Amino acid sequence: MNIDLEQAKGLLENSTAQAERIMNDPSQVDAILIQLEEKLKEVPAIGETLSDLPLMIAMVKGYITKEYSRVSPKVIALLLGSFIYLVKKNDLISDKIPVLGIADDLAVLGLALKLSEAELNDFSEWRKAKNEPETLL
Repeated sequence: MNIDLEQAKGLLENSTAQAERIMNDPSQVDAILIQLEEKLKEVPAIGETLSDLPLMIAMVKGYITKEYSRVSPKVIALLLGSFIYLVKKNDLISDKIPVLGIADDLAVLGLALKLSEAELNDFSEWRKAKNEPETLL
């Protein structure tokens, strides 16, 4: 089964628009991040795409709490949009289908990761300078 990247891109854009609407409400953002952490517990093995997820979550939290501001709000909305996609049930492939059910989630997350890679690298360097741990979970 192939993932339709155009459809995934459209879904990510919709989630990103939703993220832009809630970015200024820390309680809504925190609720999404909590849901995301719960969803990750369902993943049998953390793949390469998911290895940067804690860093992504930490950057969103840092931005929302105003601790880290060296990133575009568009990048934060993109990451938060990918989190919303992961925790909501509007999947291209149902999560109930073993293995394939997580494929669309990984595709959306991978796309968001690729599009925000430079900003995540900058954030990682900022955290290292502050001597903060690399993981959040």
